[in-house]
Amino acid sequence: MINPKIQINSNNQKTKLYDLEERTFIFAKDTALFCKTLPRGISNIEYQRQVIRSSSSVGANYIEANESLGKKDFSMRIKISRKEAKESAYWFRLIIETNAKDIEVSGKKLLNEALELKKIFSSIINKTK
Repeated sequence: MINPKIQINSNNQKTKLYDLEERTFIFAKDTALFCKTLPRGISNIEYQRQVIRSSSSVGANYIEANESLGKKDFSMRIKISRKEAKESAYWFRLIIETNAKDIEVSGKKLLNEALELKKIFSSIINKTK
């Protein structure tokens, strides 16, 4: 899923770099691809719409935060990204628990990524206070 970039540091050791814009993009893309695999049904159609909106909003608001006009604007956008990551996790839980077991593995990977992104944005919020 998430492919960290590898960089060689001054001690000739490999270190992982995480580009959060790229990570949130991959999260949104993987969510859209995952939704294509779900069986069609009234609840799944609505859950798909919701999770696609919230997962793509995580990255969109993060990009907006990086182009912010000031500290308050940055903080607000990061908080929105965190909120959307939390919402994505909610929709993934619903999808996982209302569908057959065969989608559980890929659904849980995305659920975990949503929770990790929430933690990252929480950390950014705490550091900017």
